[in-house]
Amino acid sequence: MTEYILCLILFCVGLYAIMIKRNLIKIIIGLCIMEYSVNLFFTLIGYKHGGIVPIFSSLDETPARMVDPIPQALILTAIVIGLAVTCLIVAIALKIYEKYKTYDIREITRLKG
Repeated sequence: MTEYILCLILFCVGLYAIMIKRNLIKIIIGLCIMEYSVNLFFTLIGYKHGGIVPIFSSLDETPARMVDPIPQALILTAIVIGLAVTCLIVAIALKIYEKYKTYDIREITRLKG
């Protein structure tokens, strides 16, 4: 239960950074924290205490003790997609900095006119 609360706290920290902070880099870091908290949550959902590898090596293995491999595969995919999205967001933030010479969102909207 404590692990799920940790996921919720991490998600709230990321949400705070997205909603309150004005710096683009801090907003990107908050988005990454939120993404990793969701990945951790789904990994915890797929965890089974005392579970075994989901490979049938003999007939005496029971499927009830096997760990579900679907969340693990989905999390690997989500990590790769999240990394690509983060790289894209950082590239856009760098282009914004080149144009406006600031990472402050209020300053960018003021300069935009």
